[in-house]
Amino acid sequence: MSDERIETVSSLGERALVARLRSRIAETQGVKVGIGDDCALVETPAASLLTTDTLVEGVHFDRALTPARLLGRKAMSVNLSDIGAMSGVPRYALVNLCLPPTCSVEFFDGLYEGLIERAAEVGVGIVGGNLSATHGPVTIAVTILGVGDRPILRQGVQVGDLVVITGGLGAASEGLRLLREGVRLADDGMVIDTGIWTPSSEGPLARCVRAQLDPTPPLAFARAMSETPGTVRAMMDLSDGLSIDLIRLCAENSIGAVIDPLAVPVDPAVAMIERARGGDPLPLALHGGEDYQLLMAISPDNLDAVRDMAFVWDLPITVIGQFVVGAPVVSVQVGEWIEPLKSQGFDHFGFNEMQRPPVFGVT
Repeated sequence: MSDERIETVSSLGERALVARLRSRIAETQGVKVGIGDDCALVETPAASLLTTDTLVEGVHFDRALTPARLLGRKAMSVNLSDIGAMSGVPRYALVNLCLPPTCSVEFFDGLYEGLIERAAEVGVGIVGGNLSATHGPVTIAVTILGVGDRPILRQGVQVGDLVVITGGLGAASEGLRLLREGVRLADDGMVIDTGIWTPSSEGPLARCVRAQLDPTPPLAFARAMSETPGTVRAMMDLSDGLSIDLIRLCAENSIGAVIDPLAVPVDPAVAMIERARGGDPLPLALHGGEDYQLLMAISPDNLDAVRDMAFVWDLPITVIGQFVVGAPVVSVQVGEWIEPLKSQGFDHFGFNEMQRPPVFGVT
């Protein structure tokens, strides 16, 4: 047995950890004072967007299943998705991190590698934050400030507008199932263990687990939608599951919606895996959550324009239904058969059978 000790964050101390971060974070345009002072000093636009989100160990991730670099990327991406959902441009980020004293420096470095890398990909500067010790779980809270000169809100849906989805759904939820079945990724996102699955399935396995651990919201397309005001009447990201997020959009506009469940765009990798296991991919697409695609309300007259823009960004879009007069209820219709859709998406304070349980990765 080796006597080599793992270097921990407590062995370095706060000052050394902050210095470690300052040496790695590049200068960003618009930042006059970054990490190291009491506050960051940045140039802010006339219209700003602010969002924050938190990932908590045991609720949103399990360190044993999640490479640190990918966790950092996800912590940044879930906030970027909110900015994108309002057709904004992200500019600056604050990162608050609570770590147990026994947490390894290797984990700390990997986490920030992912945060810095993902921020750099979209032109975001990490300008500050906070480091704190905790006797509880690892907690990562990111706040992003963005530009929102022509924001697309959740409000604005009209009767007759189409319910439109970008991309495919269900991959992130399938990825969580696969992690529970032993599939593992390395820091670079490549499969290192296929679990109960054969190596021939590596392609769809990687796609789904990456969707869970390293989501990539369609930020460029979302921003492009603001360049033609009125093309998209309302928009939000799909973070908690289509069934719950669509009801939220309906409630915000005091309107109903009817969707065709057979039109819901299931990610092809999910369909392949569920076919192999003898399951049904549709519940994952309807309720699974964490897809970070866009849910839009579009006038039928503007559909072709949106499709043309989506083609530029190589992004599939799918019409799954229509907004209708009535209470904020989502119904599913196949032929003459119609009934209300039961919401089974993720709610932090209302766990149900389709959600992540309080302990991530345990059913």
